[in-house]
This record gives sequence, C-alpha cells and structure tokens, in this order.
Amino acid sequence: MTSVVSLVEHAPARSFRLPDAVGRALAAEKILEEAWPDPYESGAWRLRAGSKVGAVALTVPAGEGVMVRITPKVPVARLLFLIGYSSDPRGWRDGSVALAEHSELLPALAHAVERQIDRALRQGLLQGYRTTEESSHVVRGRLREAQQIRRRFGISLPVEVTFDEFTTDIAENRLLSSAVDRLLRLPGVPGAVRARLMHQRSRLADITPLVPGQTPPGWRPTRLNARYLPALHLAEAVLRGSSTEHLPGGLRMDGFLFDMNGVYEDFVCKALREAMRTHGGRSALQAQDIHMDESDSIRLRPDFVWYGDSGMPVIVADAKYKARRNRGFPNEDLYQMLAYCTALGLPEGHLVYAKGNAPHTSHRVRHAGTVLHQHAIDLDQQPTELLAEIGALARNMLHGSAMSLQGGHPLGAP
Repeated sequence: MTSVVSLVEHAPARSFRLPDAVGRALAAEKILEEAWPDPYESGAWRLRAGSKVGAVALTVPAGEGVMVRITPKVPVARLLFLIGYSSDPRGWRDGSVALAEHSELLPALAHAVERQIDRALRQGLLQGYRTTEESSHVVRGRLREAQQIRRRFGISLPVEVTFDEFTTDIAENRLLSSAVDRLLRLPGVPGAVRARLMHQRSRLADITPLVPGQTPPGWRPTRLNARYLPALHLAEAVLRGSSTEHLPGGLRMDGFLFDMNGVYEDFVCKALREAMRTHGGRSALQAQDIHMDESDSIRLRPDFVWYGDSGMPVIVADAKYKARRNRGFPNEDLYQMLAYCTALGLPEGHLVYAKGNAPHTSHRVRHAGTVLHQHAIDLDQQPTELLAEIGALARNMLHGSAMSLQGGHPLGAP
C-alpha cells in the first residue's frame, strides 16, 4: 500500500506519519526544505517543502511505500510555459498543448511530452547520419589504423573501422525514446496518458535508449529536425529532472523534481535577452570574468549582463524567485547587487523577484549614489501578458541606464 504526502511549495510545515527510513531519506536527500521527527507525536515527521516541486516515490523493502507530491504555487500550465520558453524562446509558444485536464505537475508534464512526441512523429521517424566505430569482419568506411595496430597486433581480421550510417537511431530519437521510458517508470502518470506513452514507445521500438546515468547525446537545431524541437526540449527537461536511486537499507527512490529557483532564473534571463535583441548589443547569462577585487581573486557571476554596442556593460540584473523574509525583500540581495554594480562600474542594478512579498522599490546607496532597483514579476498571468511585462521591464532598464550614463539624457540624445 502506498500512502500519499501532499505538500505545497514553500507552505508551512505539516505533520505526517512516515516510516523512519523514509523520513531520514527525505532529510538526507534534501528533497524538502525541512524534515524532522515530530516531537509531539511518535512515528510522525514534520515536513516542509522548499523550492523543489514534483513527485517522489520512496519504497521500503517489504513495507509501505510513500508518494510525496509537491505542488507549485504557480499554475502547472504556467510552470510548463516557463520551462519551455527557457529551452526555446522563439518556438515554444507555437508548440504548446492544452493542459486544463491535469492540475498536478507530473500528469501534466507526461501529457505534454506525449502530445509533442506524437506531433513530432506524425511524418515518421527522423533519419540522419550516425558515426559508428566497431570491430568488423567486413571493411566499410575508414580503417582506424592506430586502433588496429594497438588491439590486433598485426592480425588482419577483424578490422577496426569507422563509418557513417544513415539510420533512425540518432540522438534526437534516442532522447525521445529515453524520455518516454523515464515517464513510464515514474509513479503518478494517469492510465490514459500511460497508454498513449506506450503507443509512442512502440513507434520508437528500434531506437537505442540511454543507459541510466548516461549523458544525453548532443544535438543542434537544424532545418531537418525543426518539427522535433518542442518535443526535444521537453524530453531534455524530463531527463534532467528525473532520478532513480537505491538508498541505504534497500530503500528505493524514484521521482521527478524541478527546482523553481532555477526555472525562474532561466526564464527571466532568457526573456530579458529576447527583449533586448532589438536594441543591439549583446547579453551574457551567468556572466564570466567579472571580479570584485583588483587582483581578480573574488569572482562574481551576475545572472544577466547587457553590453552595449561599445562592448561596455550597461545593465546588470539578478533573478530571485522567493524572498526569504516575511516582509519586504532580503537585504543580502541588495549587498550582492551593490557588489555587481561596483565591479562593473554601473550606476544602477536590478533585482527581479517573483511577485509576492513587496512591490517595486528603489534604494540610493549612501555616499556612493548607486541606485538598486527591486522589481516584482507576476507569474500568475497569461504567457503573452507575462512576456509583455518582461518587455516593459527591459525598456525601463534601458531607459534608466541611458539616463544615468548620459547625465540625465536618453542614450544617444544630445
């Protein structure tokens, strides 16, 4: 029998009766923000979810299984939009699917993946060239001379060869096949969706799946695989977020989790980059080679830096999903942004929060004059409205930076 523990992202802690092995695993694996034995009830654990959302099943040998479901605060359809847009800002909206029938994350994700794979495969499996290296009794392609000498010591057969084969067993199809297999192993996928996933697996039956733990094969967008793109991005999200582990004591953990901190950060930075494209310059995400000190020993990594046409930094921003204080924004974020502005020589910096604790506010730093802006983005709105809000934020950033850098005049004005 499997009991269900239902939690909500960043909600207050609740008490649940759990096997001690499961409670210890939840605490050790950092699945939840907090997990500790309830001091007032024997056999119970106090659990509080943090920024990770999804579903995890923990199974005790010959004992009770526990399913932990963590629901995001944003609607599931909006979360999948954030993930999809981060993967492919220009193509995701055209490949979205209706998710109204699924209110939980894992069923909705499984449904979205199955629908996108179905669309991708309507014209048949994509074919391409795959480079293969093998030992063969027939010479084909090119002889690998160094391997032949090292492995065969002058023996003529078999020969070490490499050749390009035109096949359906390519990286794109392997990713789709592995994502389907992964979803079929996860608990909580509805029966109707599972049946459709089984159908997709039959269409991909001749494709070599990835070995658990194997790094997914690389691929790049081309004209030929354009119809695969939405499915490929979702398949990669499935493979990144899922895991299967065997823990001490024979406990098995199988699940799928998204970290909302990373999802929000990726979305904001990609959306800002898209909004800045029409203004020239270039954007750097997780900017490199920025140091706080003159000896370059203290490295800084702002989430987003926009460089103007001159190559000089103009805008710096950091995305923060959730403020940690009950009221207002945390002061430590301001200290971090001040360090970014000082290192980059900028008069302004921007912290972009998910709407929650406080509205937009600004602070002028005493004796320095640096202005630190704190913005709040409302995620609970339609994708077009959400992107429009990011676009307006980008324009405000550009205008404010232009005014500061040009002594009160818009960039390029006399």
